[in-house]
Amino acid sequence: MVIRSDWHIHSHHSCDQAALRMADLIREAAPNGVTDFGVTDHIHTPYNRPDIVASRLEFEGVRDNPRFHFGVEASCVSRWEIDEIARGGHENPVYGLRTGGPPGCELAIALTAEDIAELEIEYVIGGTHWPMYVPLERQAVIRDYHRQNMFLATHPLVDIVAHPWWWHGGWEDAQHNLSAEPWFDDFACIPESMHDEFAAAAIQHGKKVEINLNALLLNPHYPEGFKFQYLVYLAKLKDRGVQLSLGSDCHAPHYTVGFERAARMLESVGFVESDFWVLEPR
Repeated sequence: MVIRSDWHIHSHHSCDQAALRMADLIREAAPNGVTDFGVTDHIHTPYNRPDIVASRLEFEGVRDNPRFHFGVEASCVSRWEIDEIARGGHENPVYGLRTGGPPGCELAIALTAEDIAELEIEYVIGGTHWPMYVPLERQAVIRDYHRQNMFLATHPLVDIVAHPWWWHGGWEDAQHNLSAEPWFDDFACIPESMHDEFAAAAIQHGKKVEINLNALLLNPHYPEGFKFQYLVYLAKLKDRGVQLSLGSDCHAPHYTVGFERAARMLESVGFVESDFWVLEPR
């Protein structure tokens, strides 16, 4: 199997360490075997909207390839923090406001249908990136992540649910490795009923679910046992009828991804090239 599509790539306009120029991405995609792909820079709250505007401007200068598409990655956030940032008084809230919100808050993404039309966004990835004002305790985080994943799987503006059950931001050791919490010692600690509910919602609402390469399958800080369990989970999503997309989540200055290794991992649980969603050329 050869991985030929990638719908989760960050350019230097993302508000983190990403550093890739779009011209370099286009030049480096073909040698990696990738023919259909899109750039998806981060938007957490409307504070990041200028980054997406800049990303669109760069895309316009290199958009000759009809198989290169323009998307965004929108974080699941809270309505409280969007409103709080709009009121002002928060210095440089690049990642929104990670504390202080009400438990059980109303969830949101920082995009409207008008934004999508104005910026000519072809597809939206929605991602759960952090707990929403809950304690760092296994069951609390599991319930909160499932709530966010369900919100994204039913949101009318989201096309792809990014990296379900990705975790970053707590419980790492000094080398940034994760060995136990919140689900790395045994992925089965997440109830199967949550996976069933999520799969059913994705199918009902026509969402794709992302297989994330760098953040999950190739993440050097995740245990190998967890990765095997996660591959089985992905295969079960496919068997349930969920449409799956591929995303490298590349943040590097060049488009270097372990595609061959990821392909072997996916083949080991029965995936073939035709299993993955591809956006039609423009």
